[in-house]
Amino acid sequence: MEVKAKAKDIRISPRKVRLVVDLVRGKRVDQALDQLRFLPKKASHPVAKVIDSAIANAFNNYDLKKDNLYIREIRVDEGRTLRRWTPRAYGRATPIRKRTSHIVLTLGEIVDSGEVAPKKQEIESPVSLEQMTQQEGASSQKKQGASSGKSDKKKEDKGSEVKNEGDKPGKKE
Repeated sequence: MEVKAKAKDIRISPRKVRLVVDLVRGKRVDQALDQLRFLPKKASHPVAKVIDSAIANAFNNYDLKKDNLYIREIRVDEGRTLRRWTPRAYGRATPIRKRTSHIVLTLGEIVDSGEVAPKKQEIESPVSLEQMTQQEGASSQKKQGASSGKSDKKKEDKGSEVKNEGDKPGKKE
C-alpha cells in the first residue's frame, strides 16, 4: 500500500532541502521524525510536516498503523523561482533568485497488510431549491422573533436612564 503527500512552493532552495531529505530516505517513519527533530537545518521543519501529513493520510484514509510505515520514496523538485533585483555600483542591478521547492513523499508498509480499500466518504444527498427556501423561511422567522424581544428591552433601558444636569463635567459652581 502506498500513501502519498506533497508540499509545494516551500521557500527554501531545493539543494538545501535535498541535504535533509537524503538523511531520512528509506528509514522508518518514527526514526525519520526523531532524526529531523534534532537536525539544526531550516529545511527539517517542512520535511517533518510532509511526513506527518502522509502519516495522517495513511491513518485516516486507509487505517494503517504508524509503526508499520517507512519512507519508500522522497523527492525534492524545483519549484518556481522568484526573481528580484539588488542595486550595485555604477547604477547597475544584479539578479537575486529566490528558489522554491516541491517535496513529494511516498510511504510504504514494512509488513504488507494486503489490499486495503480507501474509506468511503458519506456524501449527503443534494438539496432541492424548494427545500432551501423552506429552510431559509423558517430560519428568518426565528430571527425576527428573537430580534423583536431584544429591541423592546433596549427601549426600556433607554427610558429608565435619568441624567442630572448638575453632574456635567464642564460646569463648576
